[in-house]
Amino acid sequence: MARNHRLILSSRSEVWDLLADGHRYGEWVTGTRRVLAVDPAWPEVGAGLRVRVGIGPLTLDDTCVVRLCEPRSRLELEAQAHPFGAARIAMNLIPWGGHTLFVLDWHPLRGPGTRMHGLPVDYAVRIRNGIMLTKLARIAVREHARPSPARRRPAAPA
Repeated sequence: MARNHRLILSSRSEVWDLLADGHRYGEWVTGTRRVLAVDPAWPEVGAGLRVRVGIGPLTLDDTCVVRLCEPRSRLELEAQAHPFGAARIAMNLIPWGGHTLFVLDWHPLRGPGTRMHGLPVDYAVRIRNGIMLTKLARIAVREHARPSPARRRPAAPA
């Protein structure tokens, strides 16, 4: 299992909003070339999204299915990338003051990844996932800093 964690200087609700928008996964999930399809029910249990992933000229289509969803708290996905098998991706959002401690666990479930599981593979996955969490944190912080209509104060009367 590969585990990463990152303190994100945004609220759980703000981070959850990014996870709950399947169309935005290509912005922060490392290796994603394009989001191909998002189930309208995303991120409800059983909903899925299809993405094209790759490095250089090598690409494949990956399907992620929601296996557990506790809004603003936990999201667990099963990522299926044939012929490589499947992996469990568990994302936990823990309140940390006004911020969010994001804990990401990755574990192979089926396929060749289960036989290659160990220090070299886990290390590579931890590097990839660390990059991914850095991207997610930057997006969340940038959007947290941007004034939303709900946070804007009305202009003083003239």
